[in-house]
Parts: sequence; structure tokens; C-alpha cells
Amino acid sequence: MVAELSSAILGAELGLPVSHLDSHASYISHWLKLLKSDDRAMLTAAARAEEAASLLLRLGGKEPMSAQDSDAEFAEAA
Repeated sequence: MVAELSSAILGAELGLPVSHLDSHASYISHWLKLLKSDDRAMLTAAARAEEAASLLLRLGGKEPMSAQDSDAEFAEAA
């Protein structure tokens, strides 16, 4: 789950096409059983995915978008 979420985060950060996200959604749905049994699983996975994506971006020489920047960008798009 962490890898799938990290992939989606990296794609968004790098401006990659989103056409492949349908396959992400079906793969993530596989984790539904875990999510039903552990109410913190998604929060834990999301936090770890964000850490992994940020590390990979920094290793690639790109600074990760801050939560404030992300919120502002989302508000502008709405």
C-alpha cells in the first residue's frame, strides 16, 4: 500500500499523466480487507508513503511540495 500511495504522490508532484490511476485504484482496493481490520492502516501507510516520496524527490534534486503549497494549489484549481 505504501508503494502504491508513494507512486501516486510522486506522479502528482512531477506532473505525470494520471491515466494509469485506475490501475492504482483497483490495486489499492485489494488492501480493503486490511483497512477494515485496522482503522489506522491508511493513516500509517499515507504517512510512510509521503516520507518515501519526499526522500525520492530530494534524492532526485527536487524539493517536495509543502502541505501549505499543496493546499493553495488545490484551492486555486477549485
